[in-house]
Amino acid sequence: MKRQKLIRLTLSYAVIIAMTIIIVYPLLWVVGSSFNPGQSLSGSKMIPDNATLAHYKKLFDTSQSDYLTWYWNSLKISTLTMIFSVILVSLTAYSFSRYRFIGRQNGLMTFLILQMIPNFAALIAIFILALLTGLVDTHLGLILVYVGGAIPMNTWLMKGYLDTIPKELDESAKIDGAGHLRIFFQIVLPLAKPIIAVVALFTFIAPFGDFILASVLLRSKEKYTLAVGLYDLVAKQFGSEFTTFAAGSVLIAVPIAILFLSFQKYFVSGLTAGGTKG
Repeated sequence: MKRQKLIRLTLSYAVIIAMTIIIVYPLLWVVGSSFNPGQSLSGSKMIPDNATLAHYKKLFDTSQSDYLTWYWNSLKISTLTMIFSVILVSLTAYSFSRYRFIGRQNGLMTFLILQMIPNFAALIAIFILALLTGLVDTHLGLILVYVGGAIPMNTWLMKGYLDTIPKELDESAKIDGAGHLRIFFQIVLPLAKPIIAVVALFTFIAPFGDFILASVLLRSKEKYTLAVGLYDLVAKQFGSEFTTFAAGSVLIAVPIAILFLSFQKYFVSGLTAGGTKG
């Protein structure tokens, strides 16, 4: 038994070490490349001999790069998407969790089917709809697409968590004269902070790193998001700026890391509770 336990433990550590190498090794190369002189990756090293901050300085120089504009665009789109998604998902999930109405089961089933279909599968329909409504090359159109795409999956996730909150709390509040909105805002939402943090994190990360939808809807360079703008650096036939691209990629992780660390205490409990009960 001890031998079997030792073998299982060894295999577990081997898998963890292998996965860590697979994940960390490319990240180290990206960070190392961002400090390498020149623009080519052919002579880049993980630990550069002549490390330089020139690429980072270039990104922050508005006369040489639109990086700060792209960064602001991504932050704005991701933050607004997060706010609107949390509001809509919370209201929708609360309705499905607490109320019984005609079409409830069909609505849940529709959400279940929709969450299996990624947004980019409907690129043509999304583009035509944006064209007809005049939302092509606007951040509003992109935000609406992101918010709409976030509702199905996150509604299921939050509904599963809200189902674990005792309905007796609602009934007690109703006896005391509380209305539906007061129950929702003063009783349910404070207890649902973990799942709200999870939904907020997911709906911020998805737009921040999305390339496909943003590249289809956005046309002006000053309206690019980070993903589209950075791709433009390496998509040139001549003069591709790979090391500058690496520097820009490293800085993408900053707001996501800050948000993750801020919500970390809620993340595990919210995700597991929301996924265990439907």
